[in-house]
Amino acid sequence: MTITIGNINTSSSTVGNLDALFAPNAVAIIGASDDTRKYGNWIAVQALKGDRPVHLINRTRATVLGRAAAPSVVSVGSQVDLAVIAVPVSGFEEAVDDALAAGARAIVGISAGLGEAGEEGRRLEQRITAKVRAAGARMLGPNCLGVLDHSSGLTLASNEFPVGNIGVISQSGNLALELATLLVDHGMGVSRFASLGNQADLDAADLVDAYATHEGTAAIAVYCEDFRDGRRFARAAARAAAAGKPVVLLTVGATDASVRNAKSHTGAMVSSGIVVEAACRAAKIEQVSSPAQMAHLLQALVRSKVPRGARTAVFADGGGQASVASDSAAAQGLDVVEFPPALQAAVAAELPPTAAVSNPVDVAGGGEQDIMCFARVLDHLTGSADVDATLMSGYFGGYGSYGPELAAREIDAAREMAGSTRAGGGTVVVQTMNWQSAAADTLRDGGIPVYRGIEEAAWALGRLVRRHTEPATGVPELPRPADPLTDTGYYASRRLLSGAGIPFVPAVEVSSKEQLLAAAAGLKFPLVLKALGDEHKSDRGGVILGLQDANSLLAAWHDVQNRLAPPSCSLEEMADLTGAVELLVGVRRDRSFGPIVLVGLGGVFAEILRDVRCALGPVSSAQARDLLLSLRGAALLTGARGRPPVDVDAAADVVARLSELAAAHPEISEIECNPVAATPDRAIALDARIVLD
Repeated sequence: MTITIGNINTSSSTVGNLDALFAPNAVAIIGASDDTRKYGNWIAVQALKGDRPVHLINRTRATVLGRAAAPSVVSVGSQVDLAVIAVPVSGFEEAVDDALAAGARAIVGISAGLGEAGEEGRRLEQRITAKVRAAGARMLGPNCLGVLDHSSGLTLASNEFPVGNIGVISQSGNLALELATLLVDHGMGVSRFASLGNQADLDAADLVDAYATHEGTAAIAVYCEDFRDGRRFARAAARAAAAGKPVVLLTVGATDASVRNAKSHTGAMVSSGIVVEAACRAAKIEQVSSPAQMAHLLQALVRSKVPRGARTAVFADGGGQASVASDSAAAQGLDVVEFPPALQAAVAAELPPTAAVSNPVDVAGGGEQDIMCFARVLDHLTGSADVDATLMSGYFGGYGSYGPELAAREIDAAREMAGSTRAGGGTVVVQTMNWQSAAADTLRDGGIPVYRGIEEAAWALGRLVRRHTEPATGVPELPRPADPLTDTGYYASRRLLSGAGIPFVPAVEVSSKEQLLAAAAGLKFPLVLKALGDEHKSDRGGVILGLQDANSLLAAWHDVQNRLAPPSCSLEEMADLTGAVELLVGVRRDRSFGPIVLVGLGGVFAEILRDVRCALGPVSSAQARDLLLSLRGAALLTGARGRPPVDVDAAADVVARLSELAAAHPEISEIECNPVAATPDRAIALDARIVLD
């Protein structure tokens, strides 16, 4: 079955059925051990806690953990869907052969020392993976920490995980364990866990697809360092989001180390971090920077709903907390709007005369007088057409300490708040200093996220709002490859780009004084002389502007020849840059995510200003326009401080055409036009550079 959502192909699965991995009929632990220092012991102990048949495999021992052990999976004599292999690398291939011969349809490779251990290990891993696939089986790992699925009672990991509805996919065992601990703080837990390991067969995209159709999973948490096919991962995440299972991603690598070999401005400014950000925007993946942020956001995603806008009511039971919450909300881009008179009057009718009701709301002691006022005020806020979301802050959850009667009433209030919010479809996020109280638990159980700190609560609400205000742009499909390029010289590049519809000023390549003068006769002064064969020609005085006549042209020619001795020069008409803004437009091919489109303020200051935005390519003209207008310096394009606005549509057309060209040529590593001059009536490329892979 295939469904189309925007430009996202939502095939029901790209990996096939993984029931053998997550819900096997029986399990074999190859390398099961009594030695408490070994994974074979840890995983066997966990496996035996479940109800399904577990076969302990050990070639040299008749019993393990007080149970009968078999020398091989084949000798078990019955169908075993899943084999977990925890033996030294020297015995890994033999163990895989045994499992496949016994009919295993899934393998979990705990063993290390394969693809991560050098060329010999990579070759061994590739050979084993080919065997697994040829047998119609699938393999998780190797060099992984196991798998579990609480909905099927499968526990094949070295550690226990709390039960819940968050699917976890991780390349780090410790990070997965840390996340599980943080989820417990929020009253949450894990539905499935899979350790990626080397991703020799199953990768992050495969597992996201499998989780997206898992009934017990409400959201998917991914820690991944190597995406393999990044676009496939992004499409899988988009399918999961379309199925109501948002993906939250933690990754690493936002450093210059990944671009040390870049030869152009484009390559130097597109780090792996920027690439992943572009993929996340395309697929509506929620990227975070720590396990704590991941837990905070997961709580909001599974317990609350995406609001229709940013108009936020702040509701507190203290003036100081109301003010701090308002500032925290504003810092996240939330709009703490003043309530209209009718809403103010409705809120005031529920509270003491000293209460603040214009937004933020301060109950001013109303909680002690009538704890149910929280429920009534919240009902007014969530039911108002003038409020998109409510951020509640303060002491709620602590009133029960004043006596048993108030404690019971506080829980009643929490239950009513959660019920009315759920029934009305409102968005409510709560911060309370009493975040581990019975009332707070009642709110969580009823579907309202509760946080300890106001910064965390406001941040989570801001991320919910952005899911509405910043919709996914979609993961673009790549075109069929064109005939590969071989000549990437300046003029060959210009011809290629001109053929793609990107405008340039008239120009002629010259290599002698005679050619220079002949070319000048056919061009319009003033002219520009560029020394070719030097990617940083402007830094070395290889670009001479404003040549008004033949004498100044000859003087410039002799100067360039004496200083730089270029193989040839480009003689070009000088574009009228009155009112122009110089832009950098480029595409870099990422090994995992493919062509990445970059736009930014350009010219000689491109690497200094580093005002850039990226997207997965190719992009449409409309998407390119959005990228340009999202730059920090976008006001220069739209007319800042009396400047005339430039033709943004023409500039966007250049971006789109360059992205389409680059996407059709997978042999291009980097391509850029720097600068592109955007003027009030056009956009024209003033330079071009192509680097082949």
